Amino acid sequence: MDEDEALARLIALAGTAAPDAALLRAVVEEASELGARRALARLGLADAAARDDMVDLRQLLGAWRDAKTSAWKAAVDWAVRGALALLVVGLAVKLGFAGLLR
Repeated sequence: MDEDEALARLIALAGTAAPDAALLRAVVEEASELGARRALARLGLADAAARDDMVDLRQLLGAWRDAKTSAWKAAVDWAVRGALALLVVGLAVKLGFAGLLR
């Protein structure tokens, strides 16, 4: 019996009598399982290689985040160095050491 048939039988059983909590829970579990499988199939993640694909995507996303963080740190580092260099040049000009800058 496939999942569609199991769900149909549970719903039919629930419609014939006053459903108890266990029957309702079984209907909900079967429906959610079926819905999850359909959603994964529509996304192309229902095959055996899907787990490996997700691992690869997570690693790629982690590498992208690391690269982005490193790029921001490098940009801030260069901006701070540039500002400090301008400060030193400004102090040298202000104190009359402009001849040493040539």
